[in-house]
Amino acid sequence: IKPMTEKGTRYIDFLIPGLIAMNVMMSTMWGISYTLIETRTKKLLRRMVATPMPKWEYIMSHIVARIILCFVEATIVFSFAYYYFGITIEGSVAAFIVLFLSGIVAFAGISVLIASRTAKTQVGNGLINLIIMPMMLLSGIYFSYHNFPDPVIPFIQALPLTMLADGVRAIFNESAGFDQVWKYILILNALGFTTFTIGLKYFKWY
Repeated sequence: IKPMTEKGTRYIDFLIPGLIAMNVMMSTMWGISYTLIETRTKKLLRRMVATPMPKWEYIMSHIVARIILCFVEATIVFSFAYYYFGITIEGSVAAFIVLFLSGIVAFAGISVLIASRTAKTQVGNGLINLIIMPMMLLSGIYFSYHNFPDPVIPFIQALPLTMLADGVRAIFNESAGFDQVWKYILILNALGFTTFTIGLKYFKWY
């Protein structure tokens, strides 16, 4: 057994992009869904409706806060990996930023949809875990999803976390640019805007 020490082939090169992608999902889902559900439980959303503030601006404020926090968290993880393991972004930095934002958009939309009608934090916890737990196990964060049976792989590749993690790894380790990750960007944004629109339409403020 010979350890793989060449940059781009180490396990840490596989793990760090996956952790960055997973952090987007976890931070966004818990930061938006749980916060909105808890606010509804405390009867605070109805007070927001009484103000002249447009409803969509209140929800967008949560999304913007998550965008800022996700970038801060990703910067901390990347800085640690760069300093201790020499990990760098081999591909397009611009493509990484756009893909990163697309991942936040996708999970923010899902978060708003989950929180749109849920009135109890216990139910919200269950719904959030129902979505994030399968992706944490299946989307190839800690190990390659190609170890699963071949008939299952296309379904795993269709998961938003899989697309985000695969795209980030391609940019980090394979010098990928927009030509290689544009499909992920398009699908993640489409998923985010669709779920956000549906969630906002049926959002329960009382």
